Amino acid sequence: MSHKLRAAVAAASVALLGWLAVAQAVSFEVKSGNSTCIKAELSANFSITYNITNGTKTVIVPLPDSAVVGNGSACGDSGVSPQLLASFGNGHSLGLIFSKNDLQYQVVSLSLTSNLNDSSTFPQSSIKEVVTSVTNTSGISARLNTTYRCLSFTSFPLGGSNVTVTVTFSNVRMEAFMPSANLSTNESVCSADVPATTIAPTQSPTTAPTPSPTIPERGSYNVTDVNGTACLLANMGLQLNITYFSKSQSKVVQGIVNLQPNRTTSTGSCESTTATLVLTDNLTKLGFTFTLNDTTKKYYLSAVNMSAAWPDMTAPFAADNSSLNYLQGTLGRSYMCTTEQILPVAGNFSLNTFKLQVQPFGITGNKFGTAEECQMDKDNMLIPIIVGAALAGLVLIVLIAYLIGRKRSHAGYQTI
Repeated sequence: MSHKLRAAVAAASVALLGWLAVAQAVSFEVKSGNSTCIKAELSANFSITYNITNGTKTVIVPLPDSAVVGNGSACGDSGVSPQLLASFGNGHSLGLIFSKNDLQYQVVSLSLTSNLNDSSTFPQSSIKEVVTSVTNTSGISARLNTTYRCLSFTSFPLGGSNVTVTVTFSNVRMEAFMPSANLSTNESVCSADVPATTIAPTQSPTTAPTPSPTIPERGSYNVTDVNGTACLLANMGLQLNITYFSKSQSKVVQGIVNLQPNRTTSTGSCESTTATLVLTDNLTKLGFTFTLNDTTKKYYLSAVNMSAAWPDMTAPFAADNSSLNYLQGTLGRSYMCTTEQILPVAGNFSLNTFKLQVQPFGITGNKFGTAEECQMDKDNMLIPIIVGAALAGLVLIVLIAYLIGRKRSHAGYQTI
């Protein structure tokens, strides 16, 4: 065997061993006294892009098996939300904060804290500080007293300053608000793990045998800053179009559900160039992220995520897309579209909007700015004008033809 071939085999072996190391799940257990409240087995990779002197650099950091439960972990006593904080390396940590309602628990905050002063992990970093990246819309949820299972690779982009982070999980088995010290044998399986073999190859998604929903009621939602001033306004009717595996029908169905404003609460946050709106009822959570381009002073809907735990679902549903470019408007003005819009988000989820007006930046006096109409509304206004002009033209042509004919008729009876 040649020297180059040996080197290639050695490199491949190292890569394979590295991959197997990443795939190895790390175990964590958060306890209060002798009671276990959170237990997790998971693998994770962190793709982190950071600034160096002449640009940016990206590193892939695996969650090592030496990671431990950090001091910030808690079971939620004294009004503190349950949290798993996995500490590793030189000042790095992965954080998951949980909440629950009557039916399910969910990860309401997923974060990564990176110590950019760690030169072995972030060589040539031009910033020497600790930074935290976070998302409040991970879509990770499970029914109470069940284990959340997601063996597939699932990625979550995190927002923050100075770094760009994507967390990729795999081999996840996790439970919060545990009634005992052991993971439940009942599982809530993520949508990525639902086997394709449960659907016949020739079978296409079918509509559930329910009446077609009416146009959704228009709701008014807002987000306020620390001073109580509105920083995001939204009036809209929303309709969810979801493809999922039905427990009662044992097949893939298409569920179309209107979001009910009187049962929906709104939360969110506003930063200089990002704004989020999160709409929640007991069974559904829908999140919007708007981004502002500082150079062009234009904003747009950049991300949508949605999670649901409907009774007919075999497992909680989750879908997200953080590379969208919908609802484009100008800073200080609102975006308006009264016409129905269909916004594709993922292969199994689209969002329909009705009578929409939204403004995520530059609000003055808690009121919408001047509205910029969508192209569909402009086209709908233009059609009656064109039809009216065409009818007026036709009437004019008939009138002229009548006058010419009348004049010729009179000319035939002139006296010689």
